[in-house]
Amino acid sequence: MNLKMINILISQRYTYKQSLLKYALYACICCWASGCSPQFVIPDSSPEAPSSSPSIEPTRFISFDGTSLPLRRWLPPGKPTAIIVALHGFNDYSRFINDAATFFVQQNIAVYAYDQRGFGQSPHHGRWPGKEALAVDARLFVQYMHARFPDTPLFLLGHSMGTAVALYALASGPLPIDGVILAAPAIWGWSSMPWWQRWGLKLAAHTMPWKTFTGESQHIIASDNRDMLIALGRDPLVIKQTRVDTIYGLVNLMEAGYRSVAKLHTPTLALYGNKDEVIPATPVMDTFGSLARQRSTLQFRCYKNGYHMLLRDLQANIIWRDIVTWIRQQLPPS
Repeated sequence: MNLKMINILISQRYTYKQSLLKYALYACICCWASGCSPQFVIPDSSPEAPSSSPSIEPTRFISFDGTSLPLRRWLPPGKPTAIIVALHGFNDYSRFINDAATFFVQQNIAVYAYDQRGFGQSPHHGRWPGKEALAVDARLFVQYMHARFPDTPLFLLGHSMGTAVALYALASGPLPIDGVILAAPAIWGWSSMPWWQRWGLKLAAHTMPWKTFTGESQHIIASDNRDMLIALGRDPLVIKQTRVDTIYGLVNLMEAGYRSVAKLHTPTLALYGNKDEVIPATPVMDTFGSLARQRSTLQFRCYKNGYHMLLRDLQANIIWRDIVTWIRQQLPPS
């Protein structure tokens, strides 16, 4: 959610190209003189030289650098027929899947979700950790879950930014999963943006990376579930003011996710709402619509009344049922 922040920063077109060029030149000079750059919070250690052994505890996931990421679990009473690892969207956190997970548990499917770095109750709230760290966390979590439950089919689900993390993680190498679910795929990267948006965001990220935006003036409708949106607005763990360099990092991730789609060979269910006002339809339709016609392992579904927050819209139960049906189709014969 909240990818609309991008539009706040870079939606103003300049009437005259000369004015834009003068501003760009001035900004570049300021950037060079001040040494400004996006201020990411990158892990001190790398997966190749970890400072901690990854582990999963009842309420937290300890990643390769010792970072503690809050963990939520929704478990059926007996052995689950499948497990979903859910990755939340931008400025959101692990509770995003709560209603869907409650339904999944009733279908004997377990759900695990953690607060990704910089979001929810994880360290460095509101700061961008770099796309590599987000992808490595996802890979390590999936690998750990497979080692712990080797006989239970495992699925990776992402919403919005979480889809980009999933795609980038899968592009880094095979993962022991039985399928991936991409809800409102965030593949609106640099390649999909007009030049004036690319320039605007890059200049801002390198001249005022600390500047924050709320996105309130855009009047974008993220869902038709008004009560849910009001609750998110009151939730202190949902980020309301976003730094420019975090938006810049997000677009880097979305571009990486977009470029990773070509490497996607895992069984995939991609879901998109025709009323999504956050992720433009063109890159999603062009990418997944075309790929679905070429690969039998990819199903692409559009929902006439679906918004960006598909899993929490008023018609979310339709999407939940479709996900469960698709998961069951991927399971080995009993």
